[in-house]
Amino acid sequence: MKTILIPTDFSELAKNATDLAANLAKKVNAEIILLHVVEDASVSSVQYTGELAMPNMQDRLFIYKLIENAKREFNNVKEKHKGVEIKEEIRVGNPYYSVQDMIGEYEIDLVVMGTKGATGAKELFIGSNAEKVVRHAKCPVLTVHGPADINKLKNIAFATGLKDAQGKHIEIIKTIGEFFDVNTHIVRINTPNNFQTDVDSVRELHEYAKESGIKKYEVRVFNDVTEEEGIIHFAEEIDADLIVMATHGRKGLAHLVAGSIAEEVVNHSKRPVLTFSMKH
Repeated sequence: MKTILIPTDFSELAKNATDLAANLAKKVNAEIILLHVVEDASVSSVQYTGELAMPNMQDRLFIYKLIENAKREFNNVKEKHKGVEIKEEIRVGNPYYSVQDMIGEYEIDLVVMGTKGATGAKELFIGSNAEKVVRHAKCPVLTVHGPADINKLKNIAFATGLKDAQGKHIEIIKTIGEFFDVNTHIVRINTPNNFQTDVDSVRELHEYAKESGIKKYEVRVFNDVTEEEGIIHFAEEIDADLIVMATHGRKGLAHLVAGSIAEEVVNHSKRPVLTFSMKH
């Protein structure tokens, strides 16, 4: 984990994400890139270089004021998190496309962003933007709902239907385990429409943990009405500090990231949620 992207609108939610990411960066010696997007419906994503082709002077002045304000906010973040390598990026356009562009251009290992959930006020990365980032990002995405201290990370709820032990998500889970000495609870959610015996599930989960190289773990089968409810309820039962979700894109938990389940968990869980799409 070398490069962490934080999309920020400088709200309280975004500051919670920045605080968590900064502490994580200190632990793993990673670089942070702060991204602020000045929204403009006429373009998808344009890197700020000092000159912007605005249709009229009034629009141009308004954009420049927003950019200057972002620069001041960046300085406040750097002052607060001294000792962390922080770069800043200002883009004009659509927040979702700007995040996607940044992931590819900078080979981002992890996106950390704040979100208030489905019923909260609409901030920069709330609602459809957050859902699209979670669904389509080519790297893991960590969403943060409130203040969260990464240094107190002890229990991870890792929901999976996978048999594969490959992927960047596993490296991130092992990195977190190495630096924070966490206990990873690997769980399969059993539902009426997606049932598998405990014997088969536990055996497969142990095999998965062994193949992936996760050292400190427990396996569990948890029964619930739906996958998203099961993940949230299981995390509550073990008092998880972080929920992690993976999908293979076939059956079982196949739609955890590609479909609505991950978005439902991100929107309704009060805990930090790490999601990743195996198709990437």
